[in-house]
Amino acid sequence: MKIQMVDVKRQYLKLKNEMEPAVLEVLESGQFINGPAVHQLAEDMQHYLGVKYAIPCASGTDALQLALMALNIGPGDEVITTPFTFVATAETIAILGAKPVYVDIDEKTFNINPELIEAVITPKTKAIIPVHLYGQSADLDPIISIAREHGLSVIEDAAQAVGENYKGKKVCSLGLLGCISFFPSKNLGAYGDAGMVVTQDEEVAEKVKMIANHGSKTRYYHNILGVNSRLDTLQAAILRVKLKYLDQWNQQRHANALYYSEKLAGLGITTPYIAKYADHIFHQYTIQLESDRDELQLYLNEKGIPNAIYYPIPLHLQDAYRETSGYKKGDFPVSERMAERVISLPMHPDLTREEQDFIVDAITEFLGRS
Repeated sequence: MKIQMVDVKRQYLKLKNEMEPAVLEVLESGQFINGPAVHQLAEDMQHYLGVKYAIPCASGTDALQLALMALNIGPGDEVITTPFTFVATAETIAILGAKPVYVDIDEKTFNINPELIEAVITPKTKAIIPVHLYGQSADLDPIISIAREHGLSVIEDAAQAVGENYKGKKVCSLGLLGCISFFPSKNLGAYGDAGMVVTQDEEVAEKVKMIANHGSKTRYYHNILGVNSRLDTLQAAILRVKLKYLDQWNQQRHANALYYSEKLAGLGITTPYIAKYADHIFHQYTIQLESDRDELQLYLNEKGIPNAIYYPIPLHLQDAYRETSGYKKGDFPVSERMAERVISLPMHPDLTREEQDFIVDAITEFLGRS
């Protein structure tokens, strides 16, 4: 049985009759940079997320950098975030000369623990970046409350969570800025790199637009330091087709996750927790094993079952940050423990029950042997 971690080809074949005319329309127009589909996608996302402004850009990583630059974050500043996430979250902070300040995660949700944030705020702190990991929202209300009390900005890293709801409201609509990745494997994925910054604030939106366009509002007149980060028209056309199906796909992911959890119950592993305030759209389906995680991964590999560990090394222990961060092993025990326990199973909306049963049977067989 050939199973994919994320089956983008299966999804494409279902959408082929819509996708190909949309791409062909762009090719025939010759408008590959800032064509009509780019502006239409921005409007579509504004309506979908309930935000006033959406600025397409070249990637989710760029979205984070643009957001930080729009807030003038740079050398000497500190930004609070989680050590248990993809490197882009901290990478963009460090590239601008600021310092990532980490807060450990909640062991149930894998997201930043709001109760630990206030203790690390200093006069140098400028922003908080909660990451909505694996498709489940961080607990935003207490985070935003802390930020307001201390005059800080909240940047939502929703690279894995576009379409997720927090207490009935779409993530990205609640912080000052929201950052989205449309990497092909995401719940809403392009056919290449793509991203977006969203906000309710007109002044911030205007600044993000300028930064993404070489710091320019009028061609050849550059008002501020900027970069080149554009979403090309082909990707926008593809995303417009897919956006119509996003809620349906997220619901199917959720249903697939519940099926996994039902079938894996009683096997001595920890299945994903769904917080009361969240929908959980399951960008990843991540289980925990107290021991034998690496052995299970080898066993699944032998069976031809794709899997992944998100993430094997917390950011504070990565070589690129270890010397300059001031952190050491043991500083974030929950993140470090999760890095040794987690493993993610295939998850996408087109996953069949037959495929899931095959995966569950393999895990059951492994646990029976170990």
